[in-house]
Amino acid sequence: MLTFLGFAMIATFLVLIMLKKMSPIAALVLIPALFCVFAGKGAHLGDYVIDGVGKLAPTAAMLMFAIVYFGVMIDVGLFDPVVRGILRFCKADPMRVVVGTAVLAAIVSLDGDGSTTFMITVSAMYPLYKRLGLSLVVMTGVAATANGVMNTLPWGGPTARAATALKLDAADIFVPMIPALAVGLLFVFVLAYVLGVKERRRVGMLVLPGQVEREAVEEELVPAAPGASGAPAATDSPAGVGAGPGSGSVAGSGSGSVAAGAGPVPASATASAAALHAGGDAAAPEDGFQGLDPHRPTLRPRLYWFNAGLTVALLTAMIMELLPIPVLFLLGAALALTVNFPHMPDQKARIAAHADNVLNVAGMVFAAAVFTGVLTGTGMVKHMADWLVGAIPEGMGPHMALVTGLLSLPLTYFMSNDGFYFGVLPVLAEAGAAHGVSPLEIARASLVGQALHMSSPLVPAVYVLVGMAKVEFGDHTRFTVKWAALTSLVVLAAGMLFGII
Repeated sequence: MLTFLGFAMIATFLVLIMLKKMSPIAALVLIPALFCVFAGKGAHLGDYVIDGVGKLAPTAAMLMFAIVYFGVMIDVGLFDPVVRGILRFCKADPMRVVVGTAVLAAIVSLDGDGSTTFMITVSAMYPLYKRLGLSLVVMTGVAATANGVMNTLPWGGPTARAATALKLDAADIFVPMIPALAVGLLFVFVLAYVLGVKERRRVGMLVLPGQVEREAVEEELVPAAPGASGAPAATDSPAGVGAGPGSGSVAGSGSGSVAAGAGPVPASATASAAALHAGGDAAAPEDGFQGLDPHRPTLRPRLYWFNAGLTVALLTAMIMELLPIPVLFLLGAALALTVNFPHMPDQKARIAAHADNVLNVAGMVFAAAVFTGVLTGTGMVKHMADWLVGAIPEGMGPHMALVTGLLSLPLTYFMSNDGFYFGVLPVLAEAGAAHGVSPLEIARASLVGQALHMSSPLVPAVYVLVGMAKVEFGDHTRFTVKWAALTSLVVLAAGMLFGII
C-alpha cells in the first residue's frame, strides 16, 4: 500500500507541475500532506514536516548565504574574465552560445556546488539568450545536464556518499570513472551543438559583414536571412539599430557584448537586427535582469585578487571540511560584504538585490522538506526501494552493477541522494556481493544517474536555475529529463565498454 502511495504521490506531483496546474511550492506542500492523510498517518504530519525541515535547514542556510556570497562575487567582477572568454567564443552564433553554456557550466561546476554553477551560468548567458531570442529551456537543460555529470566530483557529494555508505575510498570510486564521465561530458557538448544548430535554424544566424574580425574594435553583427549564403542583411533594419560606435551599445574591455539599445531578436531571423559588439559583456537589463555590465558601479577591480583568494580559500575549506558548509558561506558572505562594500547603504543594496533569489530558493527548500518528510516519515521511500530491489530477477545477480546503474536513474530522481546512497545502495551492494560483484563496481555504477538527478524536484539548486532563468519548472522538466536520462545511459554504456563497471 505504501509503495503504491509513494509512486502515486510522486507521479501526481510531476504531472501537476508539468501541466502547470499548481506551482512547485504549492505542489510540494499540499500533495504530500494529502497523501499522508491517505496513508492514515495524518496525525503525524506535523512531526514529519518538522523532521524534514530540521534535516533541510542546513541546506537552506547554505543556499541562502551561497547566493549572497556568489552574488556579491558576480557583482564585483570576479567571474568577468571567464565570462568574457566564453562570450568571445560565442559571438552571436546561437550554436556557439548553447555550446558556450555547456562549457561555462562544466568549468564552474569544478567547485562542486550546483547553485553556484547555475548562478554564474545564468548571470552570464541569460542576457545573450534574450537578445538573440533563444529558448531559455535550452539554457537550463544544458546547464543542468553538464552540472549533473560534473556533480560526480569527489567533493560534489554523491561520490563521498557512496564511499561512506560502502566504506570505500572515494578516489578508488572516482578515478577509474573519469574516462566514462569524460565521454558523458563530451556527449553533453555534442548535445549542446545539436540543440544550438536547431536554435540557429529557428532564429537565424548573425554574421559579420565582410567576415572580417578585428580585436578590440567594435564589430556590427546583423542577422542573415535563413538560407542565405553568408551574405549580411541590410543594415537599415526595421529595428533601426545603428551601425557604429554611436548606436547606443555598451563597450568595455570584454568581448561578445549585447547592445544596450537593441531589442530581443524575434523568431524570424529577418524581423529585426541586433547590435552586438566585441568590446563588452552582456550588459543591458532585460526584464529587470542585470547582466554582467562591464561598467556596473559594483565592480571592485582593485579588490580582484582579494576576492579570488577569498573564494579559493572558501572552496578549499569546503573540500577539507574545516567547518560545516553553511558556516563557511555565512562567514564568507559577511566578509565579502564588509570588505567590498564597507558602507552600510551599499551592503543593504547588495542584500536587497539578491533577496528575490534567496527567498525563492529558501521557500522551495522548506516546501521540499514537507515532501521529503512525508516520503521518509511514512515509510514510503523504504517500501519503494525494497519493492524495486525485490523486483530484480535472480538471474540478474551477476549483473548487479548494470542493474545499479539503471536503477540510479529513477531512484536518484525520485529521492534524495542521501536516501539513495545510504538507504538503497548498501542493499544493492549486498545483493551484488552474493554474486561476486565488487562493491567498487556497484559504487561506480551508482554515480551514472547524477546527470538526471540534477533536474530532480528534490534538488534545491534546480530552483536557483529555473528561478534566475525565469523558466517554469514544468517546462524545464519536460525538456531536460529525456536528454539528461540519455546522458546518464551514455555514461553507463561507456563505463561498461571500458570495463569500469
